[in-house]
Amino acid sequence: MRLVRIPRLMVAGVAAVAVIAALTACSGPAPSNPALAKVPPAKTPPPATYYLALGDSLAQGVQPNAAGVSVMTGDGYPDLVYTALHPSRPGLKLVKLGCPGETTASMINGGICRYQDGSQLAAAVAFLQAHRGRVPLVTLDIGANDPEHCGGRPGLGQLAKCAVTDIPGAVDRLGTIMARLKAAAGPGVRIVGMNYYLPALAEWRSGLPGHLVAWTAEKLAATYNAMLGRVYAKSGARVANVFGAFETSDFTRPAGTNVPRNVARLCQWTWECAAPPRGPNQHANQAGYRVIARAFLQAAGLN
Repeated sequence: MRLVRIPRLMVAGVAAVAVIAALTACSGPAPSNPALAKVPPAKTPPPATYYLALGDSLAQGVQPNAAGVSVMTGDGYPDLVYTALHPSRPGLKLVKLGCPGETTASMINGGICRYQDGSQLAAAVAFLQAHRGRVPLVTLDIGANDPEHCGGRPGLGQLAKCAVTDIPGAVDRLGTIMARLKAAAGPGVRIVGMNYYLPALAEWRSGLPGHLVAWTAEKLAATYNAMLGRVYAKSGARVANVFGAFETSDFTRPAGTNVPRNVARLCQWTWECAAPPRGPNQHANQAGYRVIARAFLQAAGLN
């Protein structure tokens, strides 16, 4: 049989056609399955940042249950502050270290709640040091439980002891707390401290003796809150003015009402005027925690 020679040019052409066909097949129409056609790139989760909430029972959202027992809830002001901040900061996490019944002394030395580091302050310092640069906000409410002679339903003699013995020590210890928090947090961390509303205003409803207690307690509370504010300002922290938000100094009576505005606000936003078994209880109710949260957000300037 006679062999037929194929010109080299023809061989080269056939090879070129094969290569083109192969390339065309690789870049041909998209697969019929849309899921295979476009696979979105995996989203990188936002870096974790932390809002650290410190303090006493208010920092844990304590409220009385139906039996009148004060229990921790998820409705405290830190929870509300976090809810407001999280949408614009998706990596933000809330860390609550507050301890019901905490005083400035127990916050420094421990003794009420259990912390791995021994006290709430030590735990806060350890957390701030371990997460330095990732904590944009620290909130603090401490000092309401220090004036032990002002608790419950105080008389005038109790208020005098409170002013002389309890308040100065609490103010000094707050200075220690703030110095340690600032050193651990480092620059750029926004710290907001809170002043307090006044449960003793509820005494107004007890007639003339109660009026005297409410007036005297308001003057003492105004002085105490001003002292707390000076400590916060000296340390470079901001102040959530809850004393002002509750209109604590306003003894004017709106038309058609039987109690001053400040007493009405206290009864509206806490359980202090509630009927048993929930009341009387000094803790804020849900509406009161919203008022406190707004004061923190306004002071922080982050929302």
